[in-house]
Amino acid sequence: MGTKKVIKFNNPVFTEHSEKYIADAFAQKHVSGDGKYTKLCNEYMRNKLDCREALLTLSGTAALEMAAILADLQPGDEVIMPSYTFCSTANAFVLQGAVPVFVDIRPDTLNLDEQKIEAAITPKTRAIVPVHYAGVACEMDTINAIAKKHNLLVIEDAAQAFDAYYKGRPLGICGDMGCFSFHETKNIMAGEGGLFVTNNAELAERAEIVREKGTNRSKFFRGQVDKYTWVDKGSSYLPSDIVAAYLYSVLEIADDIQAKRRKIWQRYYEAFAGAETAEKIHRPIIPAECSNNAHMFYLLFNNLPARTAFIAYLKEHDVMAPFHYIPLHSSPAGQKFCRTPYEMPITDKVSETLVRLPLYYDLSEQEQNKVIDICMEFMGKL
Repeated sequence: MGTKKVIKFNNPVFTEHSEKYIADAFAQKHVSGDGKYTKLCNEYMRNKLDCREALLTLSGTAALEMAAILADLQPGDEVIMPSYTFCSTANAFVLQGAVPVFVDIRPDTLNLDEQKIEAAITPKTRAIVPVHYAGVACEMDTINAIAKKHNLLVIEDAAQAFDAYYKGRPLGICGDMGCFSFHETKNIMAGEGGLFVTNNAELAERAEIVREKGTNRSKFFRGQVDKYTWVDKGSSYLPSDIVAAYLYSVLEIADDIQAKRRKIWQRYYEAFAGAETAEKIHRPIIPAECSNNAHMFYLLFNNLPARTAFIAYLKEHDVMAPFHYIPLHSSPAGQKFCRTPYEMPITDKVSETLVRLPLYYDLSEQEQNKVIDICMEFMGKL
């Protein structure tokens, strides 16, 4: 008997050049950090984002940790962010002794509710961390205006926001610092990997040092100093050039990946229009000022039992469709290290009702049709 074909939630991209570039990284006799392919990836992202500095990191988590160091946070300082995000968003700041302060999300974009930020600001607040959920932009003009009024940093968690825009501006460079992820679940992947970006000259210079274990080693290799030494806080945030070689092979086909993902996203969106009209589910909402980078296609059910039954039904039919975050404010570490000054009704509701459908570069039309058909079968029984 043959093995059943399971439609996975995610599948990694491997291009015709992936093995070639990895082999070439070895041929360069330099597979540690900042080799040929790391530099190519940095240059690609600087050009794409039109930013002063883009530095490849070990992960999106590492990029956030760099940003937290660069923010010069002191123990007890507060950082405002959503609770509906991955733990790295908060943990990066907890490691610096800061206290994440959770604010509820908007019901349309599932992003940090900019109208609730100011109520959470105290004399200890030092930064706002907007998370661009599903690659859809937060309301950055308002967030930046609040930050300017209160003299706060804006650190964008753009982990899901490759090739995403707000009013025509690339996400990641709308604030003071931006942090991307190239994890296997992202549009553009390196297995593990991330990126730190900034347009601030002072932060850019210091970021290079923080990324190199707190040394000015990069200046030494450029011939700007005759020896390098420990000059600042930092850690080992450089990825191997093997990882960068794989990433660069994926970046080369980024336009094709994005076109395919947008097509898949749009087919899902159109397929479930009737179910939304019948009030069985809600589809994603993308405001006019935001682009759609097709990072994720999710459905929102009306309650937890319906969502639970839906996931189980798809699994019975060999389709993997996971929910997403357990809110950080209700997690053990969130309750220990963080502060939640107000109720979080939208966050709690979304956490219980959201489910993500398979979306990846080589998902075939036939496979997507199967996913849609099984979803519609289930919804027909609601």
